[in-house]
Amino acid sequence: MKKALIVWGGWLGHQPEEVSALFRKVLEAEGFEVEVSDTLAAFDDEAKLMSLDLIIPVWTMGEISQERVNHVSAAVQSGVGLAGCHGGMCDAFRSNVDWQFMTGGNWVAHPGNDGTSHRIHIVNASSPLVEGIEDFDVVTEQYYLHVDPAIEVLATTRFPVAEGPHTANKAVDMPVVWTKRWGHGRVFYCSLGHQADVIEMPPVKEIMRRGLLWAAAGKETTGVKREQKAYTGMQDSQA
Repeated sequence: MKKALIVWGGWLGHQPEEVSALFRKVLEAEGFEVEVSDTLAAFDDEAKLMSLDLIIPVWTMGEISQERVNHVSAAVQSGVGLAGCHGGMCDAFRSNVDWQFMTGGNWVAHPGNDGTSHRIHIVNASSPLVEGIEDFDVVTEQYYLHVDPAIEVLATTRFPVAEGPHTANKAVDMPVVWTKRWGHGRVFYCSLGHQADVIEMPPVKEIMRRGLLWAAAGKETTGVKREQKAYTGMQDSQA
């Protein structure tokens, strides 16, 4: 039986408890043993994290110790999957650049705020994660993110829709769904998910289900030397 850890908290406007319950239900339906925690102390035991198949952060605008980030990073580098959505993963810890490097991006704005109507465009990528899913429309926050150029983009949204200082620039396609690798681990992210009802939308729920399973399968395809020293960041990011 595969094991997953969901850690929720931070800003309650993103309904982290309700979102965590949705992810737990999806994973248990797939045969996972799921532990849910509402404290970042769940990241204190590095050996326990190494024993997992999947870590799901659902924690917005929080503060985290460098030691805890190092533990999560080491686990993912060893082959444990990391997956999440919206601010719960890519606006989790704004002050920690190691977290942002690992996850592949960080939120910077959502012009128009909640209730912005925009279209999600599925990208013809090498990954089968979005195969068979058609473009779809959503009415929710449209995330503008600073992203890692190494990510593989699986879905995008076109800016600008709402007015703002960014409209003086040319139109851009912003990643919405992506994957990346962190050592031996698989990382999956979807920027949709402002609240639980957005995740309940059929295409979003299916994308998240596939992403969670994909990230959790990383250990099946790699042999890992546990004694290898894990990367924990550049010196300046540890200051």
